[in-house]
Amino acid sequence: MTLALLSAGGGNALDPPDASGLEQDLVTALRAAGASEVVRLGDPGSLRALSRRAHDANQRVLICADNLVAHASLLRTLATEPGGRSTALVVADPAGDLRDDRGKLLPAQPGAGTVRYLGALCVAPADLPTLEQVADRPDLLSALLDAGVVPVATPVRLLRATQVRTSSELAEARAEVAAVDEEAARLRLAVKERDDFFTTYAVSTWSPMVTRAAARLGLSPTAVTWLSVLLAGLAALAFWQASRPAMVAGGILLYLGFVLDCVDGQLARYTRTFGAFGGWLDTMADRAKEYAVYAGLAAGAERIGLPYAWPLAITAILVQTVRHMTDSWYGALHDEAASHPRPRPAGGVGARLATASTRVQGEAGSAAYWLKRIVVFPIGERWALIAVLAMLADGRVALGAVAGCGLLAFAYTLALRSLRSLSMRVGVLDKVDTGRHRDDGPLVRHLLAGSFEAPLLCAAVGVVASLGLVAALLFGWAEPPAPVAMGVVALLILAAALPARARHDGPLDWLVPAALRAAEYLYVVAVGRAGSVAASVIFLLLFTLALRHYDLTARMEKCTPAGRGAGPLVGWEVRVVVLAVLAPAGHPTLAEAGLAVVVGGSFLWRAVADWRRT
Repeated sequence: MTLALLSAGGGNALDPPDASGLEQDLVTALRAAGASEVVRLGDPGSLRALSRRAHDANQRVLICADNLVAHASLLRTLATEPGGRSTALVVADPAGDLRDDRGKLLPAQPGAGTVRYLGALCVAPADLPTLEQVADRPDLLSALLDAGVVPVATPVRLLRATQVRTSSELAEARAEVAAVDEEAARLRLAVKERDDFFTTYAVSTWSPMVTRAAARLGLSPTAVTWLSVLLAGLAALAFWQASRPAMVAGGILLYLGFVLDCVDGQLARYTRTFGAFGGWLDTMADRAKEYAVYAGLAAGAERIGLPYAWPLAITAILVQTVRHMTDSWYGALHDEAASHPRPRPAGGVGARLATASTRVQGEAGSAAYWLKRIVVFPIGERWALIAVLAMLADGRVALGAVAGCGLLAFAYTLALRSLRSLSMRVGVLDKVDTGRHRDDGPLVRHLLAGSFEAPLLCAAVGVVASLGLVAALLFGWAEPPAPVAMGVVALLILAAALPARARHDGPLDWLVPAALRAAEYLYVVAVGRAGSVAASVIFLLLFTLALRHYDLTARMEKCTPAGRGAGPLVGWEVRVVVLAVLAPAGHPTLAEAGLAVVVGGSFLWRAVADWRRT
């Protein structure tokens, strides 16, 4: 529920009948936006009292200027921000005094503005104490920005909104609003404003029709997500069957599953139906579907006698998971840098890269823009590549292409983002429960943790050691089962526990979770190789570990509660110790299969328990 306030627009010269009619229109629009109560703002004391009451009731406060003419859908968008954050209505304006940085609204230096505030603001419960403190100021948005609140920018885009001061302006604004087909605009606005190349031209051109049909059928976004999972599962089964008709059918099913994967988000935005579970499920389903397809391709290639398919699937899942960990934390780092910028060195490589990236992003539709979008190998391009190569060639070729392109994209993004993060000079991992996102278990938390001031260095040592062991086993430099080498590498990985209590606030410490994932996953591969564990079992363990770690980042990205998994009984160090002990003792398959059951079972139990409560 939302508490709505009408504040004075300032400088109005509306005729009394027009002013009264406009206010009635706004009250109707605010009610349609979900306001449980609409009141006119009086003195600052009344605003403080209302803010306190809304905070106690965990309600949002929607503040709207009384001279605003706008589509009701815009006010509903403000009041239903899916992350539960404060948001403000803005319009693109190079002469504005605000700037939109990755969807965050920030003050701008003179001449550097990109947007202008339109007089409608929704304050989230977490920011209401700040609103109470700045209630005396007439410019509430500027006051909130000065106090450190970073609202989400809600752009007008295809709809219309303007503040009026005379009756003639009111008539003109109403005519502009009436001229727009609000329903059609809402449907088009449900599509992401900027998406990847394949999604933009092969999906979003017709997916709004599917979105509208799903809405008319009364389907929820979660139901569409499950349908997408079903199609991807059928595609994986078709790839496993591996005949040419089955491979063609699998490619088509994979494409249709991706269309539905886009539709679930579009449907949520179109109907303004958001939920913590839906956002989390969408993220988790994307990864589970993709990795199930990898398994189907590998099993199908093995079925028709093609070697090395499972190692390629293992490479693909390892690279994609570690890369996605860097994607999540770089996004968090970029948001932190935008919200709390620090002086950057003039002329540095990172600063020049940031300037070049901003310039290319502003050239939407250009060759450079699309190249920048494609080179990072996003999900649409991955699924398109898999579908085409599976239909034209075989599962091994498709997996080889995904693994190769994934490695190139990882190298590209890691190098450029590292340089840019050095120029940002902010930390992000220290702003959260560091141990939970490191996936530390009881051995680290209660026994091994120290304050050694080099978290990334220690994690990187583990990555290099694990990678070296895998290479030694693959090229015959070490003979399986190599118990001494495995023990030494395990100790080097465990060295990442030494800085567990240190502040992870370095400019590159956002890479620590990804480095820990890489070290552990490579050690799983090394143990499997040394112990002649079936490649499918190795893949299964990596799959369950990926689900566990995606759960952590999905909850962070979707602003959902940490849940009951905040204090894991089996952290990364426990799993490494189990592998290091059981594998040399002659039980590598038992170790990896057992860990897959434990990790997968605990993930499912936590997920079901947490989301049943929501």
